[in-house]
Amino acid sequence: MATGALKFRPKQRLAHARQFEAVYGARVSRSSGPLVVHGLPNGLAFFRLGLSVGKRAGNAVTRNGHKRRVREAFRHVQEELAELGGAEMDLVVVVRAHEPLSAAEYRRMLVELVGKVVGDWGKKIANGT
Repeated sequence: MATGALKFRPKQRLAHARQFEAVYGARVSRSSGPLVVHGLPNGLAFFRLGLSVGKRAGNAVTRNGHKRRVREAFRHVQEELAELGGAEMDLVVVVRAHEPLSAAEYRRMLVELVGKVVGDWGKKIANGT
């Protein structure tokens, strides 16, 4: 494993409303269980992550716990995501209300959903839409 591979640096975060709006506006998303992943190619050499956890997911403590778990899963699967064979993307992960899952389950779902979003973008680009 490369040195620094398990970092989640500020440059890897979506922080501004316009970045989130651009990803949502691309209208490419996939969902599974409590996670919905929206994606947009970013032309950078790395994936960027934004999180959205609504009040329906629980109180502030619960919502922050969900965000922490998804961030941790993203941190651990970054290299695996880079090997998916597509352009690096800006990702917005929407977390719905649910009971906390295991770390491995979050990682599995994240890789699966991002893989599908990357595939959808490949088809969209190939079709010229």
